[in-house]
Amino acid sequence: MNRLDGKRALITGGTTGIGLETAKQFLAEGARLIVTGSNPENLKKAQAELGDQVTVVAAEATDMDAQRRLARTVADTFGQLDVVFLNAGISIWQPFEDWDEQTFDRQLTINFKSPFFLLQALLPHLASPASVIVTGSNSAHGGFDRANAYAATKAALASLAPSLSRELTGRGVRVNTVSPGVIDTPLYSKLGIPAEYYDSAMEGIRAGIPAGRFGTAREIAAAVVYLASDDSAFALGSDFVVDGGATL
Repeated sequence: MNRLDGKRALITGGTTGIGLETAKQFLAEGARLIVTGSNPENLKKAQAELGDQVTVVAAEATDMDAQRRLARTVADTFGQLDVVFLNAGISIWQPFEDWDEQTFDRQLTINFKSPFFLLQALLPHLASPASVIVTGSNSAHGGFDRANAYAATKAALASLAPSLSRELTGRGVRVNTVSPGVIDTPLYSKLGIPAEYYDSAMEGIRAGIPAGRFGTAREIAAAVVYLASDDSAFALGSDFVVDGGATL
């Protein structure tokens, strides 16, 4: 459909899951693209899947200097950006009493501090108009067992979008959030659920979704494409919850 024809875009966390699927849809819509990741194997796989026309960059989300270097890479490659999809993040769900400062700081840094300061570094290189999309979570809108710190980081992102839209609209920059529910990606195999309980845990989660199933990366990517395109020009500071009705 070429809704992103010629648009210069950055996707962080673009080598797996929602980020990789979004990268594929961006390409199909005509975008020029830089994607980031941190796992060397995933970086190689993403480069092979996306092709040589995409710049795949290693960027460690816990390193603020790396985020500033990424901003310089973007400026050197594209000059300006029309679309930023801040998608990199980690999901740690555990009982409240099990948290320690090191684990808490890692989740907070990757999920909130890193996108905050990356966007700050990118700001001089954003075109006018430009669309910024951040990946939130439906856990920021409802109580989910063991979500605690994870939900708080995503709530921080959801709160940031309207504030920045108000502040940056005069510069032609709008910021929106897309908040997935449970999506069928490898993420949930990394939550530390014991193998013998994993299937029953997933079934319990599925039973709480009115749509009766998990979402797909393709469905979330489609929402991101809309927010990146000029079709959503009237959307500023919105939070698009795509969760099959789980937070109804």
